[in-house]
Amino acid sequence: MKLATQDRSFFGESFEEKLSKVKELGFEGLEIGGDVLINRFEEIKKAVNTTGVPISSICGGYRGWIGAFEEEGRKMAISDIGEILRYTAEIGAAGVIAPAAFGIFSRKLPPFTPPRTAEEDREVLLDSLEKINVLAKEAGSILFLEPLNRYEDHMINRLEQAKSLIEQGGFSSVQVLADFFHMSMEEVNIAKSIEEENHLIGHVHLADSNRLMPGQGHIDFDSGFKALQKIGFSGFMSIECEISGDPEKSYLESAAFLKSIIIKGGGNL
Repeated sequence: MKLATQDRSFFGESFEEKLSKVKELGFEGLEIGGDVLINRFEEIKKAVNTTGVPISSICGGYRGWIGAFEEEGRKMAISDIGEILRYTAEIGAAGVIAPAAFGIFSRKLPPFTPPRTAEEDREVLLDSLEKINVLAKEAGSILFLEPLNRYEDHMINRLEQAKSLIEQGGFSSVQVLADFFHMSMEEVNIAKSIEEENHLIGHVHLADSNRLMPGQGHIDFDSGFKALQKIGFSGFMSIECEISGDPEKSYLESAAFLKSIIIKGGGNL
């Protein structure tokens, strides 16, 4: 289990500064956007070699959504993700993160009834994932399918829903992303859900119940981390949250908090 974080402005301007700062704060990788990866690829590649700190994963930085209502938006997402996957493989990052969509509809908010049925949503997602699976396989990379909470997406909210799509399609280059913030809202038992979807979890996002740094809310990270250790998860767990107070202090405290839980559970750092 390795700790990573998404980029922050206080990490510095250059990628050598950013990766050095990440290491100083106690993290082992940096998660960045796909557009940034492509536009600054040579700089990033050099910084990784200089600092020894890897790019852990790629989140966002593409147009549209794989579950977009408009066909054009879906085609753009598939095309952009395909291009990002090639750069991801070359830089040695674990994979590219994608939810079905973000913020286009919620069954818990008016008008409550989406423009497609659940069956139609599934058909669209299976088609998008089939195309991306081919692109990921060709690139030698992975797509991490991320369930979001019911207010941010209406299609994939729980780990088992993501797993069901992957297994139905037989997608060998698609895995599940387990996000503690979203799981705290959608899973009955976070640890149990992790154990049940064990062979498909490839990446983890970390945020507390209030969307702040881990340790500043009330999520039970202990049982969740023990479940990850039990299933033999050895990938990156990346901070994806808001910051309250002094950012550097928050990062140092959160890194210490997370490492103490990993060590207490018998894990290695």
